Amino acid sequence: MLHTLAPNAFADRVILVTGAGAGIGRQAALSYAQAGATVILLGRNVANLESLYDEIESKGYPQAAIIPLDLKGATKQHYLDMAETIENQFGRLDGLLHNAGVLGTLSPFEQIDEDEFDAVMQINVKAEFLMTQALLPVLQKSAAARIIFTSSTVGHSGRAFWGSYSVSKFAVEGMMQILADEYSDTTMRINAINPGGTRTRMREKAFPGEDANTLKTPLDIMPLYLQLMDPTVTEFNGQCFDAQPIPK
Repeated sequence: MLHTLAPNAFADRVILVTGAGAGIGRQAALSYAQAGATVILLGRNVANLESLYDEIESKGYPQAAIIPLDLKGATKQHYLDMAETIENQFGRLDGLLHNAGVLGTLSPFEQIDEDEFDAVMQINVKAEFLMTQALLPVLQKSAAARIIFTSSTVGHSGRAFWGSYSVSKFAVEGMMQILADEYSDTTMRINAINPGGTRTRMREKAFPGEDANTLKTPLDIMPLYLQLMDPTVTEFNGQCFDAQPIPK
């Protein structure tokens, strides 16, 4: 499936990455910027975003932009204001990577705390719903918009004790499929990626005893993130791709 990205393939493209302060989001933002994109960095940790902004600048990539936002407390109006700012500053949005998410607590289903369930659904599902809804008019101004959602292996098949997180990722895959079907007769392409076991803080929280050196790094799985954001790749829509083989 993967193809070689043309040099400067994302020149003049504007791409928003959520959860850009660390892990997969940080690497995706760097990789998109390296390919020529103007990247909008969204996250809650301003220091992390500023550090990434400086790194992008030091490498000579197009100047990034920063949107500090905590998805847990963000309202519909925050996303509408963000969409207006992006349209005023850039005129359009060419790509959106929904990468931000929280794990919650792994526990038996009967012990899931209601407040924690709400928090996981707020960040992993409702924030993505409200943000996408607000940004769709700006995305439609692009000649070839791309949206990538982030799923999980437990978003394909339910797994004991993964409760809130698993439910949220089933919802994300469903949201992606609905949007892809609604926009199937346009130039917009909407897909999802299951990164699999990757060397991130979330993975460490879920599997504290695991040897992180046995896992792929965010850089290792970037070819798929570049492929699905590429405006010349048009054949994929409404699908969830696994960035690495799922263990049996």
